[in-house]
Amino acid sequence: VQLQASGGGSVQAGGSLRLSCAASGSTVKTYAMGWFRQPPGKEREFVATISWSGRIAYHADSVKGRFTISRDDTKDTVHLQMNNLKPDDAAVYYCAADPILGTSPNYAYWGQGTLVTVSS
Repeated sequence: VQLQASGGGSVQAGGSLRLSCAASGSTVKTYAMGWFRQPPGKEREFVATISWSGRIAYHADSVKGRFTISRDDTKDTVHLQMNNLKPDDAAVYYCAADPILGTSPNYAYWGQGTLVTVSS
């Protein structure tokens, strides 16, 4: 499984970004897909995850109501729509894939990360 994240950039507080993660591999449609982020000088933390079917999704409390994860299996892509961005959301965002849905950063496969900066 290979993952390619994109969509990061610089926005002002209150702005929006949409991250995308393109996945390749014959079994990726059966995998849960997640987003994690790592702020400068901090540990990697859970942001959102979605089951292989798309029917189950979890979001971290810090992003609930502002971020939405979704997946498009016709394109083997998972998205993270981020609205009302705050300076605390600034981080490198990573997409990940694993056979098991979870919120811990122990996914089997990881993308390269995409940088999000938010100015106040």
